[in-house]
Amino acid sequence: MATSLPVNQIKKKNIINYNGNLCIVLECMVRTPPNNASYCQMEIRNIKSGVTIPLRTNIGATFEVFDNSLKSLELLYQADGNYVFQDPKTFDEYPIPAASLKDAEGFLVENASYQVLFVDEKPVSVDLPAVIEMKVVEAPPAVKGDSSGNVQKPVTLETGLIIQVPLFIKEGETIKVSTETKQYQGRA
Repeated sequence: MATSLPVNQIKKKNIINYNGNLCIVLECMVRTPPNNASYCQMEIRNIKSGVTIPLRTNIGATFEVFDNSLKSLELLYQADGNYVFQDPKTFDEYPIPAASLKDAEGFLVENASYQVLFVDEKPVSVDLPAVIEMKVVEAPPAVKGDSSGNVQKPVTLETGLIIQVPLFIKEGETIKVSTETKQYQGRA
């Protein structure tokens, strides 16, 4: 259910309707420059496409704000262009189109728990933690004598994501990876 709110009451993480698309508010600040009218500077992300949009509106603008909540669900499997999540308490299954999860795709491990964003009781995206633990499934051996400076090598993680790690990381190890930068953060 949507509620119409003026722009100065919209907060970070609200879900709004912008040009017919559901968007999450990443930033929302009211600016009052001297000798000028107040305006609102927003940064929003289209939930389906993942595109970030800078938006500047006058202070009198209103937006439809949708009810949203987070639920902890387990990823069961991927099939037919959907990721299927399950509520571990009720065993209800929730398919989410893979196109809606472009940012999270390399971090979705089967049987792991994730915070899933629901808008009007429908799952729309996954709220990833800042750092996630993943297993290294493929790592080339380190070359002896190549240790000057910060030398790194590419490894493949359990989801197929390829990242750069230090030479001492071996196949089968579990490492921490930043979900924002896709960079190695340390051993788990």
